[in-house]
Amino acid sequence: MIPLNKPYLPDQANYLSYLQSAFDSQRLTNNGPLLQQLKNRLEQYLGVKYLLPVVNGTMALQLAYKTFNLTGNAVTTPYTFIATSSSLQWLNISPNFADINPQTLNLCPDKALTAVNKNTSALVPVHVYGNPCDVGAFEEVSRKTGLRVIYDASHAFGIRLNGQSILNYGDASTLSFHATKLFHCVEGGAVIFKREEDYQRAARMINFGIAQSSGNIADVGINGKMSELHAAMGLAVLDDIDNILTRRNQLFNYYKSLLNAYLDFPLWHQGASQNAIYFPVIFKSAEACNQAFLTLQNQGITSRRYFSPSLSSLNETFSGQTSSCFHSEAYAQRVLCLPLYYSLTEADIKKVCATLIKSLTAS
Repeated sequence: MIPLNKPYLPDQANYLSYLQSAFDSQRLTNNGPLLQQLKNRLEQYLGVKYLLPVVNGTMALQLAYKTFNLTGNAVTTPYTFIATSSSLQWLNISPNFADINPQTLNLCPDKALTAVNKNTSALVPVHVYGNPCDVGAFEEVSRKTGLRVIYDASHAFGIRLNGQSILNYGDASTLSFHATKLFHCVEGGAVIFKREEDYQRAARMINFGIAQSSGNIADVGINGKMSELHAAMGLAVLDDIDNILTRRNQLFNYYKSLLNAYLDFPLWHQGASQNAIYFPVIFKSAEACNQAFLTLQNQGITSRRYFSPSLSSLNETFSGQTSSCFHSEAYAQRVLCLPLYYSLTEADIKKVCATLIKSLTAS
């Protein structure tokens, strides 16, 4: 069996050393010293300010929406994991779907602008597969409309665009630290804010709205704090992050060398780094994609239709307006993500690619 993903497990002794400090201090949550250390190290590593760790990536999205008091609807992409839009709908903000760029598979800025209406309060693009959106174009849309821009950057840990962290664009960016991500805390996430005042408000909101300095209730809040035990895992994984990224990129490039003549790939943003969080491949047709999925499955190889279905097709689930999303709905049927994780071997990749090529040439 070759699974789609395996969580990275750091050296157990190193992880336990972080846990021991939590046992010694008897601080298990409430912004303890491990969480503060994780926050500071992540800000330094990622090249950002105002990073707020939270309990998971979905909370990160919802916290960003609440911090900016979003109402009405938000223009977003239908080609993404459902949490991007379900987190909006959960807060009674309707996802207003616009189509994607067929080369990058990211939300198209022109389509997004067309989808804006009088009830729109934000744009929520996604850096799909870690591939940066056209951030310059979205800045222009924001300038024209006055709308907030909140990036779902769950796939974009460590990504830089022309030397600048992709997380520094927009009013806020969110990260997921779920166990399936290349950096994880088992469960966790973060919001990176552009402005300190937004960060300070969000920090109160994840602590029931209580101001840390005075202890007064200053806002309506919720419990979104990350625990010391989750921060310990994050610190242990962060100790290994350069090796993780190097290895994943080696595997990513090996895949490309074997499949470049047979399949297409999303067009990567010029000037952007690669974190190899996923390995997506694009088939010529939905039929070829489905045949490959079944052939891989029969050989004990797990692949996944990331992202299918196009959320624009879920009319009974989401209440917002939907523009024509022809490209999203087509590519949702033509893209597979192949196995990619730190402990995957070159022999595993050879098997995956040989099985895939056999499926393609047979059809």
